[in-house]
Amino acid sequence: MADDIHTTREPDGTTHTTTVVDRDPKRGGGAGITLLVVAALAIAAFLGFQFLGNEKAETGAVTEAAQKVGDAAQDVGDAAQEAVK
Repeated sequence: MADDIHTTREPDGTTHTTTVVDRDPKRGGGAGITLLVVAALAIAAFLGFQFLGNEKAETGAVTEAAQKVGDAAQDVGDAAQEAVK
């Protein structure tokens, strides 16, 4: 910190003293960075849950398709047995 003291003398003999205090600027960026990190984590969590939700939907669709194929194979097997009788 550096202080500057300026004294001004008027023609009538009066003086005015001005003190200028030079302080280091405050570094208040911590809250902003914290907010950005929290927002980034929230977005990452949202996208992660979306991905997991899509994964579950895809797994469900594959399972359903496999069940339908199994049912169709059973129907073909039943029809083949009826044809042999």
